[in-house]
Amino acid sequence: MSQKVPDFKDFMEAARHSAVHLEMRDVYGVGDELDDFEAWKRTGLRDADPGSAYWAPWVDLVSRATARGVLVRRARVVSEPVTDYIRYEHAGSGVNVHAGEQVRWLPRRRAATLLLPGADLWIFDGTTVLFNHFGGDGNWAAPGIEPRTESSIVKQCADAFESVWELAVPHEQYDIR
Repeated sequence: MSQKVPDFKDFMEAARHSAVHLEMRDVYGVGDELDDFEAWKRTGLRDADPGSAYWAPWVDLVSRATARGVLVRRARVVSEPVTDYIRYEHAGSGVNVHAGEQVRWLPRRRAATLLLPGADLWIFDGTTVLFNHFGGDGNWAAPGIEPRTESSIVKQCADAFESVWELAVPHEQYDIR
């Protein structure tokens, strides 16, 4: 009998102390948010209802994690002026905060001296890095996610995240204009 390969939700549900997310792309093209992004571009309105079909699964997952004591932090390194996609992300970040995430933004020019990983990532409990692989179009690229547990890789990624976090601006203070 083969063992199930863990997915993101498995890692988040197994987290006991911390889950941190480092995002470094200016554009994503992930299929499950394309309709919402296109609607936002047309109307300027973003689904910001934590109970909506779009957000409820995420809000539930993060809320359950924070309820069991997991510190969930998200840092975004962004170019300025920001892209439409980053404006879209910013417009929805209030839901991330509502769910229990701490969110910060770091203008890329302020990250110039930092040594950062070559891919977006999550770090769970300081023991597992989950690299997120994207293609040039911003959509998932094989293998999609890549878990790594080597202590040297985890430490390098954790140090990079903390360096970004220290310089980044809290969501409620970041002026997207």
